[in-house]
Amino acid sequence: MKGLLWAMALLLALGQSAACMPTPTPGGPNPSTPNVTPTPKPTLNPGEPSPPTPQKKGVVVVFHPSYLNVYSNEAAAAPGRIEAILKELQGVPDFIFVEPQSATEEDLRRVHTQRLIDSVKLGPQVYEVARLAAGGAVLASEAAMAGEVSFGLIRPPGHHASADASCGYCYFNNIAIAVKKLLDEKKIERALIVDFDLHYGEGTKGIFDNPQNDDPRVTYYHTDMEGDRTLRLQDLEEFLNRAKGYDILAVSAGFDAGKEDWGGIFEIQDYTTIGTLLKVAAERNCQGKRFAVLEGGYNQDVLGKNVKAFLEGFR
Repeated sequence: MKGLLWAMALLLALGQSAACMPTPTPGGPNPSTPNVTPTPKPTLNPGEPSPPTPQKKGVVVVFHPSYLNVYSNEAAAAPGRIEAILKELQGVPDFIFVEPQSATEEDLRRVHTQRLIDSVKLGPQVYEVARLAAGGAVLASEAAMAGEVSFGLIRPPGHHASADASCGYCYFNNIAIAVKKLLDEKKIERALIVDFDLHYGEGTKGIFDNPQNDDPRVTYYHTDMEGDRTLRLQDLEEFLNRAKGYDILAVSAGFDAGKEDWGGIFEIQDYTTIGTLLKVAAERNCQGKRFAVLEGGYNQDVLGKNVKAFLEGFR
């Protein structure tokens, strides 16, 4: 029933003419849509069909005001981090903001042990926001299955969390929970997870690919961080050209490999390239079903710009 209510809420939000957005931060952009001069239509011969108009899809941005809470002194929980992204995304035409509900404990148990869940509960504030982040990933995946391009603007991140341990600012593995829920509910048969965070998502990899419980339905790929930026983009493109047979593309979107972030690698425009490569792969293999969730990224001066650049390519 809860999944049905979420789906109904999503459909209602998508049917609105204006985005449902949180209160803009001081100094944020004007959320009104700018005036655009329409491109003149070409003259057609009688009976000639109209050519398709190329256009980018909208983006469902999954966000909850509780993600603004400073729940710890970790870098991922830093004040102003999520606000920096909101400043860039609010007011973008066709970016539709929707609020998630918290993941149920049943959903957490799809990939985590009860011991881990109980340990996270010892910090009530962390537990509540971590459960909400997992719920954000679930809603983003449901939007993707409904044919929407979606992005979970969530925190805490998740790709370092293993089945039985929290690690690296991550408490629950958001993307793993979302993918496993789709598999358990038989909405998909196979999934591809691509992770372009600076750091390897050993938690995600271990949940789906380990000696005790290998799940061949899920492929995890982390962007190679060897060599220069052009080689890394080329490696991603080559992998995506080889990968086939998946029903959804799930993306762990970390921005700490940015030129002005910890990794010092990718330019802002590289994130648009990454988004475009992933979009093309999804359109080629799984009818365009794709979603991404926020992982790392810590330099607030460029974080929002990097996220926006990625979504411009991904949409």
